[in-house]
Amino acid sequence: MSTTSGTPEPVIRPVTAAATVAGATPRHLTRRLVQLYLGLALYGISSALLVRSGLGLEPWNVLHQGLAERTGLSMGVVLTIVGAAVLLLWIPLRQRPGLGTVSNVLVIGFAMDATLWSVPDVRGAAAQVSLMAGGIVLNGVATGLYIAARFGPGPRDGLMTGLHRLTGRSLRLIRTTIELTVVLTGFLLGGSLGIGTVLYALAIGPLAQFFLRVFTVPGAPAGPAGSTVVASGKPEQAILRR
Repeated sequence: MSTTSGTPEPVIRPVTAAATVAGATPRHLTRRLVQLYLGLALYGISSALLVRSGLGLEPWNVLHQGLAERTGLSMGVVLTIVGAAVLLLWIPLRQRPGLGTVSNVLVIGFAMDATLWSVPDVRGAAAQVSLMAGGIVLNGVATGLYIAARFGPGPRDGLMTGLHRLTGRSLRLIRTTIELTVVLTGFLLGGSLGIGTVLYALAIGPLAQFFLRVFTVPGAPAGPAGSTVVASGKPEQAILRR
């Protein structure tokens, strides 16, 4: 999820009318719905595995863990509350949520808490590294599944693209600024930084890009209300955008 300088600016690939019509078939719709909810559930599971590894979390979950430590709420509940709060920021940015946006807020936190409840902390370097690696790879699978379903971006990606449209600043700069702010705030609140955070930042882009290609639904529309897919020189910047 982390970005660096020196990469090309994103280009927008418009959705054709033919693709939209093709994507409306019941077979495609069923597959997309399955991908959406499976991907969101696996995302929550993968995040919980990273928590249990004890080797560091994704940027936003560093914040969620820090807030959970301070409030006594579960990480899944905090994730849901933060997601809803971010979604409120879409209003002044004139972003429109899709089914995937709302589902993102509700499903990931539930799946994360369910996994944290059922999977204990692990001890020993081998077990921790295995859980960390599994969590990162599963997160890439989950990202590919739910983004390829094309039901709209998650609240955090929508915040990024909304600020990009409002300010005219590059997606790379906005994303980096947001995630650095989130990580620093989460760390100061007690969130977990570690080797898992670094490896996640390095691996999630290539993993997400690979699984996006694997799970692409042929002929599916790019998202609700004529949204488009942002493609860029950095795989981790492949997101849905209006």
